[in-house]
Amino acid sequence: MKLTVASSPHIRGNFSTRRIMLDVVLALIPALVVGIVVLGLRALWVAALSVVCAVAAEWLYCKLTRSRNTVVDGSAIVTGLLLAMTLPASVPYWLVVVGNVFAIVFVKALCGGLGQNIFNPALSARAFMLLICPVGMVRYLALGVDGVSAATPLHHMVMPALPEESLMDMFLGNCPGSIGEISSLALLAGGAYLVWRKVISVRIPAAYLGTVAMLTLVFAKTDSPLQWMLYSLLSGGVMLGAIFMATDYATSPATAKGQIIYGIGCGVLTVIFRYYGLFPEGVTYSILLMNALVWIIDRHTAPKRFGTVEGGAK
Repeated sequence: MKLTVASSPHIRGNFSTRRIMLDVVLALIPALVVGIVVLGLRALWVAALSVVCAVAAEWLYCKLTRSRNTVVDGSAIVTGLLLAMTLPASVPYWLVVVGNVFAIVFVKALCGGLGQNIFNPALSARAFMLLICPVGMVRYLALGVDGVSAATPLHHMVMPALPEESLMDMFLGNCPGSIGEISSLALLAGGAYLVWRKVISVRIPAAYLGTVAMLTLVFAKTDSPLQWMLYSLLSGGVMLGAIFMATDYATSPATAKGQIIYGIGCGVLTVIFRYYGLFPEGVTYSILLMNALVWIIDRHTAPKRFGTVEGGAK
């Protein structure tokens, strides 16, 4: 009997980093198209600039550090596109450049590169941009009108009051907001594609959205709890965060039980920040805080090794 001794992994799949990144880009296209159609061409320029800057920052960093060129894996494209989806179309162009350099160099590359970063690069960059230029990050274009700002549905909910837009408008994307967050239908379609391609599982999005739904239904701020809950799910970056940000491989738990706990934590923090925070949105900081707890979650939800009992081996 011949025995081959080799190091792990012993089973290999057909997944590759490039294929996964391509799937994520394809899944984001419907939401991006809706953002461009509704908010105007400036949304396209912001998205294009963000992707170009992310790729350029990664290429330049690899060049200066004489390290392996990782641009070809497509992760920089995904980071740039995800960051653009969280931004208003009216964001200053210089801020887009600064945000992408911060995401690629400081959050990703200096932490060891793809798969080694503790925090989600796109959300970290958004938080940094909000810190250095809050005015540029909270001005949202009116539908299809360049240069004219408008209040988003979340701004109405802070009052608290139900938004002026109908639930159908919110679901389809006929409302002001960030480029990639306005159409829940497009985001759900992208999420369904990722699940079908087995890029993500439904555990984190379901736990995240389910927690937000339950808390906003029980602790509704209006006399219409069901409507308040639906508007809470459809407004802001909850859908984008639950489907595309919280499911990032490097910054989310590896265990099934851990993913559910992580999703619930993101949902609880999102509602707390929305109800008591300084800004109407709470998705960014919720996911970043849970990113910091992933190592603890993984440690306490790791499955027991086969053939062992608590306290030692059999």
